[in-house]
Amino acid sequence: MVKTMEINRIKAIIEAILFACGRPVEMKELITALELPEEDIIKIIESMKSEFELENRGIEIVKVENKYTLCSKKEYYDYIYPLFDNRAKPNISNAAMETLAIIAYNPKITRAEIESIRGVNSDATIYKLLEYNLIEDAGKSDLPGKPTVYQTTEEFLKVFGLSNLDELPELPKYKIDENEQIVIDDIKG
Repeated sequence: MVKTMEINRIKAIIEAILFACGRPVEMKELITALELPEEDIIKIIESMKSEFELENRGIEIVKVENKYTLCSKKEYYDYIYPLFDNRAKPNISNAAMETLAIIAYNPKITRAEIESIRGVNSDATIYKLLEYNLIEDAGKSDLPGKPTVYQTTEEFLKVFGLSNLDELPELPKYKIDENEQIVIDDIKG
């Protein structure tokens, strides 16, 4: 491991890199810049995250997949947003949240499959989520007509404070009753 005096310098370098890049920085980029093993960098970043929290700083380091980014804490959004954008605050409707959840739990899903689950047309909702950069075109399906499939973005992970989709809450267990209605089983530990 690295000496304490050197650790403080490395922390400053990491903070400068994350701030200056303004985007998620891949671990391999940090390894190249710092010439340190991944394990050491992870320990130092975890230490920085703890210090930021302990000092009640307005910023935090967020891990998005195998990348790190420096961003303001969510609780300060209402203070920051008006300074950067004069448009109305984005408002994610219940329909958009429902569609977003469907896509998050079913990556590479088509519009028709989303509409089948929701039971309503989802064109406008999908376009709005694309505009907010919460979902993206993930290519074409092998189904007839080669429909577009959608998946969530890194921005989605960042907005919802997730490192990856594995951190999504587990869906409740359900079954279909004799009336073909969904019944959620009692969830008992």
